[in-house]
Amino acid sequence: MPSIISGERPFEAPSHATCVPTHVGIIMDGNGRWAARRGLPRIEGHRRGLEALRATVRAAIDFGLDYLTVYSFSMENWNRPIEEVADLMGLLKRFIRNDLKALNKSGVKVKVIGGRNDLKPDIRALLAEAEDRTRSNTRLTLIVAFNYGGRQEIVAAARALAEDVAAGRLEPSAIDENMFAQRLDTAGVPDPDLIIRTSGEQRLSNFLMWQAAYSEFVFLPIHWPDFDRQAFETALAEFSARERRFGRVTAQAQKVR
Repeated sequence: MPSIISGERPFEAPSHATCVPTHVGIIMDGNGRWAARRGLPRIEGHRRGLEALRATVRAAIDFGLDYLTVYSFSMENWNRPIEEVADLMGLLKRFIRNDLKALNKSGVKVKVIGGRNDLKPDIRALLAEAEDRTRSNTRLTLIVAFNYGGRQEIVAAARALAEDVAAGRLEPSAIDENMFAQRLDTAGVPDPDLIIRTSGEQRLSNFLMWQAAYSEFVFLPIHWPDFDRQAFETALAEFSARERRFGRVTAQAQKVR
């Protein structure tokens, strides 16, 4: 199985995009439907999806992104058939064991967001190892949303602030957006400029609910295993053509670019 980084390449900007975002989030959707259309088992779709993830990380490095967040496993995904969940956990283990060395060598920092307390010890250990071994890297931060839910993340942040207020460590009047954001799993990470979703579905599905307030969205009509460098460039070109106003009028937005 090829590693996530097949070799060092010089920086190569996307050919059609003139404005590369700092942070891109991707909802990797459609593995099962990709397999079903080909008469293949769902696990084969997930395997091909892992190959697409490898290519996407390579492209993100080439394009000069600072952050790439991928929605790998939601809290709701535990409701899938037991056999499929077991296959997904196996792919996660394989991904970390096979690709971590190459990621580290290429300067990729791995950060995992989502709940861990209810995960099996071997999974928790692998996630911790991925973060620990790559902690000092600065070329690209790969954020893996695993056992993650945006609503659950917001509730946990609110609970943490409430506990501080109840303990007398914090005045309610001191709570603002910045303080709330610092209690999220993504504390210290800039909000995504662009969120891409494959498979043609047009919803967030509980992904980065707070952080996506001003994100641009690009929905692609291809399933995740078919997402390649050209599809990534298409999404970046669409992002580059957008006018991001953040509530301002056009003239104001141009001044703050």
